Amino acid sequence: MSRQDPTRLPSGGALAWLRGLALIVFMYALMAAMGLLCAPAVLIAPRRAAIWSCRSYCRIVLPAARLLCGLRWEVRGEVPKGEALIACKHQSFLDIIILVRVLPAPRFVMKRSLLWAPVLGWYARNLGCVAVDRGAKGAAVRHMLKETSADGTPGQLIIYPQGTRVQPGAKAPYKVGVAALYETLETPITLAATNAGVFWGRAEIARRPGLAVVEFLDEVPPGLSRAEAMAKVEGEIEAASDRLLAEARGAAL
Repeated sequence: MSRQDPTRLPSGGALAWLRGLALIVFMYALMAAMGLLCAPAVLIAPRRAAIWSCRSYCRIVLPAARLLCGLRWEVRGEVPKGEALIACKHQSFLDIIILVRVLPAPRFVMKRSLLWAPVLGWYARNLGCVAVDRGAKGAAVRHMLKETSADGTPGQLIIYPQGTRVQPGAKAPYKVGVAALYETLETPITLAATNAGVFWGRAEIARRPGLAVVEFLDEVPPGLSRAEAMAKVEGEIEAASDRLLAEARGAAL
């Protein structure tokens, strides 16, 4: 007898799979079309046009997810508007879409291989994203610090402190990159939690109906030791994400 994964909602069967497939096809077709149509503007005003193009894409995809899959979204807490370092839980491509939709000038610390992805990579470059080689460890952290200190790109820099997508409820270590940025930039860290992976899982086609939440939490103030900062980042993000996971599962009962 199989046991249901307690971190996941029921799949919804074949209909949910078909709806999810329709959304995926729509998303990638839209990405290709908008990528080509907006390219001339990005060549003229690279970052400004890239931000507008990516946000416009998200403004279309999110209503499409609701229409096709019954997937709604919500942002809680105070959305950063000025310069900010944001450490966010990463469970799904959906949490990226929500962040791009609501932040005025987002850019991400991302794995270098994504720069070679069609359309996505070119727009990521123009957003000012910082690419790192995850396998390089110490060298990757040094490169990230050099890039963020030298380029002076304004806006909200988002880093995923676990370095990858993590399934809701699963545990993965928090890496030192966020603490290194915190020390180098001498800036607060805005924390953010999510339950997006409950509804939009990694390597899954089905999209589950419900309310996906990204919640901005309190800041980690500047001046703490690396150990203190990391403890606050991990403790508060994990506690809030677990709370949002319980909320999502409770709403589905």
